[in-house]
Amino acid sequence: MIPLRDSPQTRSFPVINWLIILTNVLVFIYETTLSPGQLDRLVMTYGTVPARVLAGNPQALLTLFTSMFLHGGWLHIIGNLWVLYIFGDNVEDVMGSGRYLLFYLVSGVVAGLTQIIIGPTSRVPAIGASGAIAGVLGAYLMLFPGSRVTTLVPLFFLPWFIEIPAIIFLGFWFILQFFNGVLALQVTTALGGIAYWAHIGGFLFGLVAVPFFSRRPRAYSSS
Repeated sequence: MIPLRDSPQTRSFPVINWLIILTNVLVFIYETTLSPGQLDRLVMTYGTVPARVLAGNPQALLTLFTSMFLHGGWLHIIGNLWVLYIFGDNVEDVMGSGRYLLFYLVSGVVAGLTQIIIGPTSRVPAIGASGAIAGVLGAYLMLFPGSRVTTLVPLFFLPWFIEIPAIIFLGFWFILQFFNGVLALQVTTALGGIAYWAHIGGFLFGLVAVPFFSRRPRAYSSS
C-alpha cells in the first residue's frame, strides 16, 4: 500500500519536516558522488554497527544519529522521505518545530537501540531514516487515528485508489513489521537486510511519547 495523501490540514508550515527531508536528500546526493569503496567506508564509519556501539566507542555512539541520514539506494530514500512528507507535517503541527525535531531524533536513537538489543553481535552497519520515521508514524496514529489516508494499492498491475482510516493503515503496517521482525530473528545477524526491530522500537516509542512532546490537544477534524 502506497500512501498518497492524508486528510488532516496543518495550521503551520512544517519547517523542520522539510529541513529533515532536505538534509537527507543532500547527504544522499553526496553519497552518489562517491566511488563504491568510498561509499563503503562512509557507511562503515557513520552507520550504526551494534557490536561497535556496545564496545563503548564514543564515535560509535554518535552513529545512532548520523546513521539516520544515510540511505542505501534510490528506492530506500524515496520510500522513506515520501512517508515522512505525508505524515510528518501533521505531527510537527501538533508538537511545534522544536519539540518535533527532538522527538524525531530521539525516535531514531530509540529505534537504533532496539535493533542493537535484538542483534548485539552484528557487525553489519544499519542506515536509514526509517526508525525515526516509524516514531513519527506511531505519534500520528495516536494524534489522528480517524484521519483518512488515500492509498494506491496495485491490484494485478492495475492501480486501485482507496481511502483507509489511519488506524487500519498504520496498524497493518505495524503488524507487518512485527511478523517480519519475528521471522528475521531466525536469520543470523551477520546478514544484512531490513531492520524491522528498529521500525518496531521507533513506532512503539512514538505511541507512548506523544503526551510528552505535544504542545496542544489533538483537536483536529478530518476533512
